[in-house]
Amino acid sequence: MTNYFSSNFKLGVLGGGQLGRMLLSETQKFDIYTVILDGSKNAPCAEICNEFYQGDLMDYQTVYNFGKKVDLLTIEIEHVNIEALLKLEKEGLKIYPQPSVLQIIQHKGKQKDFFQENNIPTSNYKRFNSINDLKRSKAEFPFVWKTAQFGYDGTGVKVIKKNTDLDSLPDVDCIVEDLIPFKNELAVIVARNKKGETKTYPVVEMEFHPTANQVEYVICPARINSAIAKKAQKIALQVADAFQFIGLLAVEMFQTNDGEILVNEVAPRTHNSGHYSIEASYTNQFEQHLRAILNLPLGDTKSKVAGIMVNLVGEEGYSGNVVYQNMEEILKIDGVTPHIYGKKETRPFRKMGHVTIVNEDVNEARKIAEIVKKTIRVISKKAKAKNE
Repeated sequence: MTNYFSSNFKLGVLGGGQLGRMLLSETQKFDIYTVILDGSKNAPCAEICNEFYQGDLMDYQTVYNFGKKVDLLTIEIEHVNIEALLKLEKEGLKIYPQPSVLQIIQHKGKQKDFFQENNIPTSNYKRFNSINDLKRSKAEFPFVWKTAQFGYDGTGVKVIKKNTDLDSLPDVDCIVEDLIPFKNELAVIVARNKKGETKTYPVVEMEFHPTANQVEYVICPARINSAIAKKAQKIALQVADAFQFIGLLAVEMFQTNDGEILVNEVAPRTHNSGHYSIEASYTNQFEQHLRAILNLPLGDTKSKVAGIMVNLVGEEGYSGNVVYQNMEEILKIDGVTPHIYGKKETRPFRKMGHVTIVNEDVNEARKIAEIVKKTIRVISKKAKAKNE
């Protein structure tokens, strides 16, 4: 068995954003030597990993050369050069999640095809190569339009209600989905190692910002009945097993008004919906990701207490050097822990950090989360914007 701890073993991570930064807390805890590649010299991981390289994650040669420096490779973002990963894997490098799985997941059309082929419940959809193809199809309004690749944090997703809405869309490979009337948006994180050992975290409930289409609150446990929770966990396990996935897989779902569970999409990595686990779980998602990719025994996924995560995003009307206003006020509240991602520049709706609220009572935690959301402000040093 490989000695990962206080050794010459090098773990490579493609991506040095906030997910990588939180992963580094766990590699430092285990004294695992960690090497990061990111496109920005000011990436959140840049100053705190063992080795940092700046380079384009979508460039074949850059990713291939980086892979040659490490003993095992993982990701914190799925937008990476798959051809380089396939070549590295063929040459013997261990890469988790597997490149063949990433190839499916990073394209929403292929992802939906995979769900359909493996009898995973999902909304009806159609794939299109261009906006002209979509216009010619005379799709029935309203529907949800998604860019097939490179969407993130609500970018690349729009509800289309009429013909003129199509004119503002980019001319790219896309999918169109039925607009599902749903009761809740849920997520389940599944951990799976090479031995096939699997564990699911509790089902969480997600509340979204009405215009930015970003998660504002993640609530654990979800306020749903146990039968729905069991069904959601069972379907999440079905998805991970169908992929033969190794690592951490976040499965986002809709609970429909009639109690069905439909898979919306998946993320092959640590995820916003699992940030609560740092304070609230026996094994947080970042440690669990390490355990899974290193083929170590998986940790306990149960929660110690209820946990709610509040996303900290840049306030509208502010761009520039970041200022976190009223931080001392939220630190006075019991059970509140802020996480700042190390991004020096703020802009509207940019993810800058999150705050976790833990409490024995999930409903009390939700009330405190509302107070935190209204109190802390992510602004810049410039004067207040005119439109505020």
